[in-house]
Amino acid sequence: MAIYLPGTAEDQALPLDEMTPREIVAELDRYVVGQAAAKRAVAIALRNRSRRQKLPPELAEEVMPKNILMIGSTGVGKTEIARRLAKLTGSPFLKVEASKFTEVGYVGRDVESIVRDLVEIAIDMVRDEKLDEVEDRAELAAEERLIELLMAQSGGASEVPEVTDGPTQDDKPVVNGPPKAVSKERLLAQLREGKLDERMVEIDARERAMPQIEVMSNLPPEEMDAGSRNEMGGLKDMLSNIFSQRTRKRPMKVAEAFEYLTQEEESRLLDMDQVTRIAVERVEDSGIVFLDEIDKIAGREGGHGPDISREGVQRDILPIVEGTTVNTKYGMVATDHILFVAAGAFHVSKPSDLIPELQGRFPIRVELLPLKVEDFLRILTEPRASLTRQAIALLETEGLKLEFAPGALEEMARFAFEVNETTENIGARRLHTILEKVLEEISFEAPEIVKAAGAPSDKVPKLVERSTGAGTERVLVVDRAYVEKQVAGIVKNQDLSRYIL
Repeated sequence: MAIYLPGTAEDQALPLDEMTPREIVAELDRYVVGQAAAKRAVAIALRNRSRRQKLPPELAEEVMPKNILMIGSTGVGKTEIARRLAKLTGSPFLKVEASKFTEVGYVGRDVESIVRDLVEIAIDMVRDEKLDEVEDRAELAAEERLIELLMAQSGGASEVPEVTDGPTQDDKPVVNGPPKAVSKERLLAQLREGKLDERMVEIDARERAMPQIEVMSNLPPEEMDAGSRNEMGGLKDMLSNIFSQRTRKRPMKVAEAFEYLTQEEESRLLDMDQVTRIAVERVEDSGIVFLDEIDKIAGREGGHGPDISREGVQRDILPIVEGTTVNTKYGMVATDHILFVAAGAFHVSKPSDLIPELQGRFPIRVELLPLKVEDFLRILTEPRASLTRQAIALLETEGLKLEFAPGALEEMARFAFEVNETTENIGARRLHTILEKVLEEISFEAPEIVKAAGAPSDKVPKLVERSTGAGTERVLVVDRAYVEKQVAGIVKNQDLSRYIL
């Protein structure tokens, strides 16, 4: 799968298996500030996936993925690295929270659902790829069926009225003159030009309102084993397919009928057995699971209340991580070569609180460092969709041009660092609260500022005129003094800052 890498001078496309670890890190740098160790670990793991694909089959089978454990406080970039990793790879990717799972015997999700969900994601990916391949053929077949319907429902080619480029009425083309003979080629040309879009045609459409199929069981889904769930799911699919074959005549506009027939042809051309086979192979060879909040299940036997199942969840996760075979409705799926990236803040617990067997399945450990003032400043300015760029774009929809002075950005970065130091450290998420507090009055009065061509109150900065090539424009500049005015008092009052920021 091609990965799109915007460059400074020219944009380029580069397949993931051709990207070096340095290029993978450079791509992550565009979205995640700092955390070089975590990026290097992820880049090496991804590169090893492509290296393994080039080995002889008997040796490739023995090369196991080196799972990664990311350790760091909230808001330092663990989840963001995972999000960007998902977009960077063409592999099936699933992000789950370990705290959502329970030990077998408790009510809740079982860990095998991780693999089942990953297979569903892979099937959607492969289906979309295959639909792109058959799209042109499906559209040609849909055009052919639609032309035949138009001619058949008009009593033959000699009675098909021709739409001309004459006057229109209510934005609809007017059919000039009596029906006359139109060749199939001419009708096809009119269809492609959109001249027939408003004409009505009657097609055989499947019933949309299918009866609700429910398969009853005396056990809730959480307490069923995987085999029972798959059997019930297969029975439900079979019954739904039987009822979905019912059709009825439905009048549609030509444009709507074309879309409907195209989807029908795509479904007919799509080989779902092949899609399933490729998806399962892709999960087994290159699937990636990001297991977040793993610190929430760290704990040994002897806990009380809801904590008693923590070690049980770890023991249930263990076989999935070390390699096992999971039964899904698409067949058996081996997890031996799925890459697991786990992450946790480990504020209360520590990695050594995990059971030794699970610790051994995450041999690569990287610590994400707390953010400094310089990191906060880079987060505000460097990413393509930084918080300041988002704020500028949002206010520009109101017609208000906003600009942040360098001193204002430095002051917001310093405030974010100070509040994290004196209260709970929530990392880069603190910038959201700081920025929203700074822009609160501006966002509230933005429509009035634009309408009055000036600040309606002394709570927001005055508009500044700037010369441009096309003349002058009025810009609202947020400077250091304005940031201090909005935030400084709250930051100094620690009790208040705990509630506000």
